[in-house]
Amino acid sequence: MHTSYPKIAFVSSKTEIAQSALCDLVKRYGNYTPDNCDLLVALGGDGFMLKIQLTYMSSGIPVYGMNKGTIGFLMNRYRKKNLLSRLDQASRAIIHPLRMVAHDIFGKKHESVAFNEVSLFRQSHQAARLRIHIDKKERMKALICDGVIVSTPQGSTAYNLSVHGPILPMKAPLLALTPVSPFRPRNWNGALLPNTVNIRITILEPKKRLVNAVADNTEIKSALTVDIQEDREAYGIILFDPEHSWEERILAEQFRYK
Repeated sequence: MHTSYPKIAFVSSKTEIAQSALCDLVKRYGNYTPDNCDLLVALGGDGFMLKIQLTYMSSGIPVYGMNKGTIGFLMNRYRKKNLLSRLDQASRAIIHPLRMVAHDIFGKKHESVAFNEVSLFRQSHQAARLRIHIDKKERMKALICDGVIVSTPQGSTAYNLSVHGPILPMKAPLLALTPVSPFRPRNWNGALLPNTVNIRITILEPKKRLVNAVADNTEIKSALTVDIQEDREAYGIILFDPEHSWEERILAEQFRYK
């Protein structure tokens, strides 16, 4: 059978269920190495998909995920049959990561990228006090809260959604800035920002009110300043089944009533 992706590499998370699926698919379709493939099929959950996206960022290799995890919002349904035709019919979504540059209270600089979100969280019983600048202009003098999240469109349905942040369509040129348990100002719900801005968050009283900065799975302790900006040069490619595209998932999530 002719296919647009003759060289497929299968990769999986370390869970037993994902490893079992990997064995089944390799027996049926064969396997290429990730360094010599036209497409990656990732078996696992959303966390594994993010790991694969970071590993092969800007490589041009598309990734088709099949859910063998928990939520699987970034994944397609797992089915062994007709995989090649599903891949040929899949739609593409280009995603860009956030780049985080953080300085800690000891003067050390940390850089990391995140496809979902950059989050700041209080490190102790003390609430965080944060100052927010957008493109060098102060927009909030002091936000007292448990934390704050800067989310990409693909990350807007993850932790951002669980703290009542807005869902962003994949192609929306926006970032969501969402507070976590804001105390002052109590009624502030966050902001939608152009994806071209630079966001600087300064931790006030940083030795008393310790704050951690997290870029997806990379955590920085005792942050002092955190700069966040979308990296338009870096990218990942995700494939979705046409009947369950990213746009359809976003719409369905917004009209859920249970």
